Amino acid sequence: MSPPDPSTVRFPGPWTHRDVSANGILLHVAEAGEGEPVLLLHGFAGLWWSWHHQLRQLPAAGFRVVAVDLRGYGDSDKPPRGYDAWTLAGDVAGLIRALGERSAHVVGHAWGGLLAWSVASMRPRVVRSVTTVGAAHPLALRAALGRPPLGRRGAQARAMRHLLRFQVPMAPERWLTADDAANVGGLLHRWAGPGWRDTDDFVETSATLRHAMAVPGVAHSALEYYRWAFRAQFRGEGRRFARDLDARVTMPVLQLHGEADSCFLPETARDSTPWRGPRSRFVSLPDVGHFPHLEAPERTSAELVDFLRTH
Repeated sequence: MSPPDPSTVRFPGPWTHRDVSANGILLHVAEAGEGEPVLLLHGFAGLWWSWHHQLRQLPAAGFRVVAVDLRGYGDSDKPPRGYDAWTLAGDVAGLIRALGERSAHVVGHAWGGLLAWSVASMRPRVVRSVTTVGAAHPLALRAALGRPPLGRRGAQARAMRHLLRFQVPMAPERWLTADDAANVGGLLHRWAGPGWRDTDDFVETSATLRHAMAVPGVAHSALEYYRWAFRAQFRGEGRRFARDLDARVTMPVLQLHGEADSCFLPETARDSTPWRGPRSRFVSLPDVGHFPHLEAPERTSAELVDFLRTH
C-alpha cells in the first residue's frame, strides 16, 4: 500500500482547515469558534486531530480554538532541520502573530507541553497562560531522567527508555512505520489508561494516529524532536536551554495530569512547581493515562474552560 498523502489528515468536522505562514514554513491548522484565542499543541505521534474533542467543546464556551500540526507533522511543512527548542518556540510565536493575535492561551500535550513551557520562557509576550496535559516542565523532566534507572527514583528513566532507542539513525523510522505504523498503536495502548483501551473511541484514535504517522516524512520529523532534546544535553545548546528556562514563568499555569500516566509520570509533573507562575494549579485525573484530552475529554475541557475564563 502506498503511503497516505499529507492532505488526507484534513478530516472534516465543525472546523476550518487552512495553511498559515509562520517562521519561514507553512503550518496546517484547524480552527473553530470566536473569542479569546486558544492554541493547541499536540504531542509525539499526534496531529491537530488529537484535539478534536476540544475543537468542539471549547468554541461552545466562547473561545477561538486553533489546533496546529507542528513542524514535521500532518500537513505542515517537514523541513530537514529546525527541531530545536528555539526554532519551535519561534514557530508558535510566529503562528500566534500570523493568526492576527498579539497573544494566546497555549495548551500542549506531552512534547507539546514541553514546547508550551519553552514558549512561555522564550517568548512570554505572546503567551497569556500555559496549560500542560500529560507533561512536565523540561527541567523537571531532565532532572528525573538524569537519575539512575534502578529503584523508585529511576522510574521516569525506565518509563522513557524509548528515548535512547530513538537516537540511532533510520531504524526507529522503520520501526514507527512498519505494518501500517502498528507500533504507534502499541505505544498508545501502553500509555493509555485501562478504562480507555477497550473502547471504540480508542480503536478510532489508534487508527487515526497510525494513518498520520504513515504520511511521508512524519516519522523522521517526529524523531528529530527526541534526537535534538537528547543530544543537546551534551552540547552547549543544552546548557543554554537550561538557562533560558530556569526561571518561574510570569503567567498562570494549569497542569492536567492523569494519575495512570506511565509516560510522563505524575511525580515528575508535580516536580514542575518551582517554575509555575502566579495563580497556578495542578489537577490530577484518577484512572486516566497519558492522554487526558482523549481519554476524559469532557473533564479535560471543563477544567480548561474554568481555568481560561479566570485567566
